[in-house]
Amino acid sequence: MLRDSQFGNGPWYPATPMQQGLWVLDRDEALRPTQLVPSVVEFTGAVDHRLLLSAVRRAIGRHPSLRARFRLDLKHRRVEYSTHGEPGEAGFLDAAAEGWTQDEIDRLVRALCSTPFDLATEAPARAEVIRTGPDRTLLVITSHHIVFDGLSRTMLLEEIFTLYRAGLAGVEPALSDPAHPASVVATPSAEDVASQVEEVVARLRGAPTEVPLPFERSGATGDASMLGTTLTTHLDPQRTAGAVAVATEEGCTTFMLGVALLAGTLARRSTQRDFLIAFAWPGRDHPDAADVIGMFITTVVLRVSLEPATTWRELLGNARISSMEAFMDSDVPLDAISAELNPGRNALWPPLTPVLLNLDDAPHTPELAPGVTGRLRPLDPMYIKYDLALFVRLEDGAEGRRLELSLDYPADVEDHSTVSAFLSDLRRSAADLATSPEETVLEQSVDAIDLDDPAQRLDLVRSIWQEVLQSDDFDDDVSFFESGGDSLLLVMLVERLSQASGRMLRTVDLFRSATVSGQADLLAAPAAGPQASAAPATGRSGMLDAARNRRTAEEAV
Repeated sequence: MLRDSQFGNGPWYPATPMQQGLWVLDRDEALRPTQLVPSVVEFTGAVDHRLLLSAVRRAIGRHPSLRARFRLDLKHRRVEYSTHGEPGEAGFLDAAAEGWTQDEIDRLVRALCSTPFDLATEAPARAEVIRTGPDRTLLVITSHHIVFDGLSRTMLLEEIFTLYRAGLAGVEPALSDPAHPASVVATPSAEDVASQVEEVVARLRGAPTEVPLPFERSGATGDASMLGTTLTTHLDPQRTAGAVAVATEEGCTTFMLGVALLAGTLARRSTQRDFLIAFAWPGRDHPDAADVIGMFITTVVLRVSLEPATTWRELLGNARISSMEAFMDSDVPLDAISAELNPGRNALWPPLTPVLLNLDDAPHTPELAPGVTGRLRPLDPMYIKYDLALFVRLEDGAEGRRLELSLDYPADVEDHSTVSAFLSDLRRSAADLATSPEETVLEQSVDAIDLDDPAQRLDLVRSIWQEVLQSDDFDDDVSFFESGGDSLLLVMLVERLSQASGRMLRTVDLFRSATVSGQADLLAAPAAGPQASAAPATGRSGMLDAARNRRTAEEAV
């Protein structure tokens, strides 16, 4: 336990119920990286690294939550935190000048993203600016979930970008003083909470807490069971416009559209018709909390059901009502609801359902400054908290908006192709909703493709080659490039095959399997999952040394 003198005479604040749960979970799960919120942004263009590092240090030092230290108050049996500690480390590494290999850089990034914090002695945030090439820079920021949520990440990145641009212009940015998280946390009475819990339990009672998932797991234990991977597909602009139009007619948001698609697809694949679906709620109901970096997000569970004769339009209506009911109860503590509905649960996460749905509205191409663009890099390894998580996003493009559907799922599934098939089913559900909203949900579309059937895989690849090449003058065993294709058309082929199959395809995959028959076989192959990584060293210097394998003899001993 920490002494008050370690942080001066500043006060200690009681942790919220969510923070206390995360603190307990952090220790029960032996500091697993599932409690971390890492972000890796890769910038392309001329970056002033000194200025970027200054902006990062100023940003993470400004916010009280990012200077927090935690302790257990035995007398009052509660977790407390103080915000008078020093901010976390932020460093700069010129990996290009020092001759770091790509493997060494990748190891360092994994270490920065997955090394746990000691919440009693360390600030729960760290950052590293890494120059990887003449026009390539990585910004790696990792915070602990106990003081950081998804909105906090967006706010912190935007603040760093604002500070950087102001530094370039030689002006002082107009930033408001951040409020303390404790000042914007409302504490309802026990009577009010009990009444709210009773209402939510009455609405959710009777729904199954299990959901038939589209895969079987191999039974891995420990950290390997939390490793995840992701698959993504898109709906073409025309059908996206149709789906959004139908949803708008029913008063549904993109999130509600996702609820209908997920429930409808799960129902199509099983006999279950009543589903509990978890989602993240910002939890910033206090008017002053909008600009506060902290852990405010809560998990909410909605219930959506359908009947044999339910149409897609009616399911959208059901999703809208279910979502609105859940929104109104978003401040009710989920652990209290779970204790009533699922008393046999053995973990805080997930308490009621293995399925999560979220709206992905974070910018995928943030702009640091004119001429310097960025992209959020996928995490490696990626850790998951739910067995199946669907992320829904409307993506703007040159040809129009496209509906993006991404699935996060465990890396230890026995057959990854089953998840690809489920993603393909989700995309097919979206197409059915867009083109036939008055048809019943449980009636499969006539153009459904069975990717386990070799003949149907060949037909699918042939049809997309005809579309991309605008010709049917090719043979199944002749290269795409010998049939009139080029590098640009290959990119289009990857896009269209990924859309039609739900498989996660890369340009290099189709380049290596350049024939119709080869690509048809590729669609049948399960995707390889990520492997578990060794535990990295702690501390910035330790992570740098471990990434380059430069341990001293004393450290080895």
